[in-house]
Amino acid sequence: MDNNYNLEDLITKLIDELNAYLQQEGISNPLMVGIHRSGVWLARELHKRMGIEEELGELNVSFYRDDFNRSGLPVQTEASKLPLSLEDRHIILVDDVIHSGRTVRAAMNELFDYGRPASITLTVLVSRKQRELPIEPQVYALQEEPGKAFNYSISGPDPLQMELVKKD
Repeated sequence: MDNNYNLEDLITKLIDELNAYLQQEGISNPLMVGIHRSGVWLARELHKRMGIEEELGELNVSFYRDDFNRSGLPVQTEASKLPLSLEDRHIILVDDVIHSGRTVRAAMNELFDYGRPASITLTVLVSRKQRELPIEPQVYALQEEPGKAFNYSISGPDPLQMELVKKD
């Protein structure tokens, strides 16, 4: 398993997969929403390259996490930025890595505070295994499980980079 990844190739693959999925599902004019931090960085790149006209949404799910006190995640101060209503909108929810599914569950809880979307398409750069919740991405660029001793480290936003690091 390589510890460094060609992010350009992975992003290109992700865009191709996402465009194919949207076409297959007949989804046009979606609203793209990134999950803070690195999910927003990735969403900005996808949003720009795909030419999505509507403003990019951003979610800070810190207070929606069920494991906030135990997760060791840094407290984030960025506010969520979403349209006033998501009612009947097709949402592309973007994150960097899905592992347990808890971040995505928290993001969906927050999205529903803004209305009932027509659909949510979960799009991630890396789909790990070992889910704690039954949440699966519809679109991903890479699916691998390096084991519990490793995490993916995404840095950015400019340049956006990813590496696999061994936990201390």
